[in-house]
Amino acid sequence: MEYVVLQVTLKEKFIGTGSGNLTELEKVINEQAGKGYRLHTITTSSAASKGLLGGDRIQATLVFEKL
Repeated sequence: MEYVVLQVTLKEKFIGTGSGNLTELEKVINEQAGKGYRLHTITTSSAASKGLLGGDRIQATLVFEKL
């Protein structure tokens, strides 16, 4: 088996709720699927941003496998 590990940072929308860049996560998953990998595991950790435009950050770690 072969594995690929990638990280994607999801940013909370400045106004409203939900992630402002879920399409980036979808893009990463679809790119790996196109290469013959399947999503095996996903873990997340979150941290609050102290920046001017704020918003929480979620760090998603994705493990893909190819059989």
